[in-house]
Amino acid sequence: MGKNDFLTPKAIANRIKAKGLQKLRWYCQMCQKQCRDENGFKCHCMSEGHQRQMEVFGQNPNRIVGGYTNEFESMFLEHMKRSHRFSRIAATVVYNEYIADRHHVHMNSTQWATLTEFVKHLGKTGKCKVEETPKGWFITYIDRDSETLLKEKLKNKRMKADIVDEEKQEREIKRQIERAEQLMGSDKVLENEDVKLLLRSDNGGEKKIKLSIGSSMKNVKGEGSSKFVFDEVENVEKVEKDKKQKTGGGSALDELIREEEKAKERSNRKDYWLCEGIIVKVTSKDLAEKGYYKQKGVIRKVIDKYVGEIEMLESKHKLRVDQEELETVIPQIGGIVRIVNGAYRGSNARLLSVNTEMFCAKVQIEKGVYDGRIIQAIEYEDICKVAQ
Repeated sequence: MGKNDFLTPKAIANRIKAKGLQKLRWYCQMCQKQCRDENGFKCHCMSEGHQRQMEVFGQNPNRIVGGYTNEFESMFLEHMKRSHRFSRIAATVVYNEYIADRHHVHMNSTQWATLTEFVKHLGKTGKCKVEETPKGWFITYIDRDSETLLKEKLKNKRMKADIVDEEKQEREIKRQIERAEQLMGSDKVLENEDVKLLLRSDNGGEKKIKLSIGSSMKNVKGEGSSKFVFDEVENVEKVEKDKKQKTGGGSALDELIREEEKAKERSNRKDYWLCEGIIVKVTSKDLAEKGYYKQKGVIRKVIDKYVGEIEMLESKHKLRVDQEELETVIPQIGGIVRIVNGAYRGSNARLLSVNTEMFCAKVQIEKGVYDGRIIQAIEYEDICKVAQ
């Protein structure tokens, strides 16, 4: 057995001494060698292998230091992402956890001399939220992954949609209150109109006669005045007649059909419309540099209701785009479309005609429960061309 073999007592003792972390100032990053004391580090610096590594370093020092700097920063942030992704923590705690690995990239090989400089760099570049407190520097990891940003964007979109719905409800309630106040005001005018002036010819002259009707509607009803009773009956009949004229006949079956369509419209009208198998057009100007602007593609998959995975028709490239950056495609007359929103959502229909002035189309539903039903006017945004 040799003097310094693996199982000799001296080799075992050296391994025990080298176990764990040693002082940073006695570590050589170029050779990736840790020395136990100052004398050992001095002997290593005079060795032939170290001299060769320093010659390599002298040829291009900026590139080597830049490489170690980028590696140190990426590994430090990766550790933050894994261990302290959503927490505010002291920078020294994270650094001590990071250097627990013996083979980590040491800070003395980077462009930063101290941990404070490195923490300030993270704050300036926006990779971490940095705070200076009496207890030291605290950092919070800023997650900028595409999936996280996409989820936040979808969450914000849902919150905005909820706010818009609440504002619509408030406006509708205010409108109803104002209408009720107007009706109450007109009733009060009728109640307070207690005097009418009538003119009567008497021997060629005219005299004003005061006729007291009463100060309230209760008195009028109590006196049994037939004039107001007949007026109310005529008004009711007129309103019913107007309703019949507006509904176009007013048969009970038509009313039921209209009520059913209104109920379906309310239940099937959503703020998302993407579905698989339809052809859409990309309207995002951010994708113009890559050649996708105004290009058409087929939706192969829908993610979280608002994002579509699109396969472009020309290049066959696949990309994920939010529905706000997409628009529906209208085929030629006679083509097949899918109703993507509204009462008949999910049904396939045939395009019969297009009204360019009103931005709507006439379609006939094919197959299903509503086979053969014709929709006279449906908006462009509610129909989309189906991929053959």
